[in-house]
Amino acid sequence: MAILEESMDIVSKAQKFAFEKHKNQKRKDGITSFSDHLEGVVNRLKNLGITNQEILSAAWLHDTIENTNVTFDEINKIFGNTISVLVLSLSKDVNLSNKEKELQYIQQLKKSSHQAKIIKFCDISANLKDISNSHLSKTQKNKQVKKLFRYLRVIKKELSETKSNYPKMQEFIDGINSVGDKFHQRSIVI
Repeated sequence: MAILEESMDIVSKAQKFAFEKHKNQKRKDGITSFSDHLEGVVNRLKNLGITNQEILSAAWLHDTIENTNVTFDEINKIFGNTISVLVLSLSKDVNLSNKEKELQYIQQLKKSSHQAKIIKFCDISANLKDISNSHLSKTQKNKQVKKLFRYLRVIKKELSETKSNYPKMQEFIDGINSVGDKFHQRSIVI
């Protein structure tokens, strides 16, 4: 098995690692598995034309620090600095109160790299699909959608500046706005 892992590309290694760490975990809706969510994020990145292995690997790992017992140091040791910093920039500090956590995360997103923002964009798109298909109450759905649109507004400027690099981005924006309309969110224009 060690020989197989050594020859395994970094994206496959990240996928395997994420699946192991999120094994049997469900998302907040209690239905969607983390593996399905992560696959949705990675597929969206690929649909945008992203082939960068570090970005795709970070997408597989983006929920590990926040939702498992994995640490930044562990990811850094296994996957290197670039991937671990991307993952950290997409992770909320679970040691803070909910209000502090959100305020800190907004600031973190503002300062994050373009690569982190494009992962977050695809994460938001996947999350909105999960929410619209979930059995959460209307109040819970509204709260989650509002939060996701807040994140999207934080990263919108940089997405606008690089939109020409991603011809399919508008399709994602249209899908996001379609869900947002159902929850009375102001449309995002990029």
